[in-house]
Amino acid sequence: MAGAMQTEKKKSRSLRPLGRLTPYVMRYRGLVTGALFSLALAALTSLALPLAVRRMIDHGFSYSDGRFINSYFIMLMAMAVVLAIASALRYFFVITLGERIVSDLRRDVFAHVTRLSASFFDVNQSGEIVSRLTADTTQIKSAVGATASVALRNIILCLGAIVMMVVTSPKLASLVLSAIPLIVFPLVAFGRSVRKRSRAAQDTLAEASAFANETIAATRTVQAFGGETAATSRYGNAVEAAYTAARAAIRSRSLLTGIAITLIFGSVVAVLWVGARNVLEGTLSAGTLGQFLLYSVIAAGSLGALSEVWGELSQAAGAADRLTELLDEVSPIVTPASPVALPDPSLGRVEFADVHFAYPSRPDTSALHGLSFAVKPGETVAIVGPSGAGKTTIFSLLLRFYDPQQGAVTIDGVDARATDTGGLRQRIAIVPQDVTIFAASIHDNIAFGRPSATREEVRAAAAAAQADEFIARLAEGYDTKVGERGIMLSGGQRQRIAIARAILKNAPILLLDEATSALDAESETLVQRALDGLMDGRTTLIIAHRLATVLKADRILVLDQGRVVEEGTHQSLVRQGGIYAKLARLQFDAGSEELLAAVK
Repeated sequence: MAGAMQTEKKKSRSLRPLGRLTPYVMRYRGLVTGALFSLALAALTSLALPLAVRRMIDHGFSYSDGRFINSYFIMLMAMAVVLAIASALRYFFVITLGERIVSDLRRDVFAHVTRLSASFFDVNQSGEIVSRLTADTTQIKSAVGATASVALRNIILCLGAIVMMVVTSPKLASLVLSAIPLIVFPLVAFGRSVRKRSRAAQDTLAEASAFANETIAATRTVQAFGGETAATSRYGNAVEAAYTAARAAIRSRSLLTGIAITLIFGSVVAVLWVGARNVLEGTLSAGTLGQFLLYSVIAAGSLGALSEVWGELSQAAGAADRLTELLDEVSPIVTPASPVALPDPSLGRVEFADVHFAYPSRPDTSALHGLSFAVKPGETVAIVGPSGAGKTTIFSLLLRFYDPQQGAVTIDGVDARATDTGGLRQRIAIVPQDVTIFAASIHDNIAFGRPSATREEVRAAAAAAQADEFIARLAEGYDTKVGERGIMLSGGQRQRIAIARAILKNAPILLLDEATSALDAESETLVQRALDGLMDGRTTLIIAHRLATVLKADRILVLDQGRVVEEGTHQSLVRQGGIYAKLARLQFDAGSEELLAAVK
């Protein structure tokens, strides 16, 4: 996104970002055709009204012909009905088109964002992205729907009225046309200011929305630490900044509108004064002046409306610019054009070969330094070490959230960068420390990785995860809604749901990231029992700070500063007296039966 942001000033000076919506518009040619036809019909009907008025004034009033007047009023009523029908159809087609386009745009942007690499989310706030999906698309919906159709209608009316003014009175028309540059240039100049300020207002509001989203999601933490006042103050400052930016945009639009109306209707008054003198001199009929005046008002009103519409389109261009930045974001994690197939069936072999890695957001700080190790199929390997040693980074590279700068991560002998990323992730199941539970039913949460799973399959996975019993006690069983982030479930219940999800996925490689660290003794016993069943027959990597959870591992890798510094079983590592032994002494009492039994 940084690259896209660098071109922001250039983009925000025109309506060019709206051109990116053209493919979406062209998907619905039927709606577009209906909208253009009804729009043109409404505009042409409006342009025909002054012709009828001129003939009625010059002929009906001059000869006191009541039947002539009656027939023209009937015709005017018919034209009014046609205008009403055309306007109703225009509204239907353009609003439907706007809703359809924005729905497609939201879906495409969301789909694209969900496929971006972890490095993108390292430096971008989720709340700000959601703001673009909501507030910015709403702005575009207004532009593509009502605003764009009003703009086209007024362009047709303006051009048609100018042509008819030339036909009606070339002399008066020349005066009007000479004034147009004086009107257009200020509109263009102020329009640039409106676009720039509108973009600034949208960016500021997005920042406020991002903070609100983050704070509301962590309401319990905010309240627990008495941070309501500080959070409210910070959000209030953000909202005030958004208001200040919006007020600057409003000020520019107001000034733009005032200047436009003054110039446009001032020119109409001047033309009317000249026309009135021509009527008195007998060189122009009253009906012709009336017709010309009506066309002048139509043209002036259209230009005035365009000045307001231009401001709205400028805001929409800023919104489209922000959305296209997301769509233009290129993920560095891509599947190659000709991916290497992974072995089938999977063996579950994992290997890191001289891996060097630094997070893209912190390129000067290396997380892994020449890391090398291999895990045999079906082996359970624990990874321990102090905070910042690189444990979680190993999981991120295995799941290909990132690619190493040097070295290779291989699954069953295939470099993760050379194979299909989706297929690689299908072979890995993870039970994280911070379990993600969605605001959906328990069934949907367990079946998240396999939406097509039957209720029987979901229930079997829950039973294997020691979760079926507590689920059965809930009022709606597997259809129970668990609230945002699973707030209605305890920590142990959330962990067991995550384990059931991993069991249902039935992947050959299992990653356990501190899966029991935050549980009480009873919950830990249930979760550990479920994990033992899940690990059976699978290649398992365990990240743990609590050494009691890794005593049964086939091997333990001790990481420090991105390197494997010790390797062995619990007993051998304790005897070595190194980092692992130090960690063990800190966690186990000298007389701990568990430690003594493990060392023997």
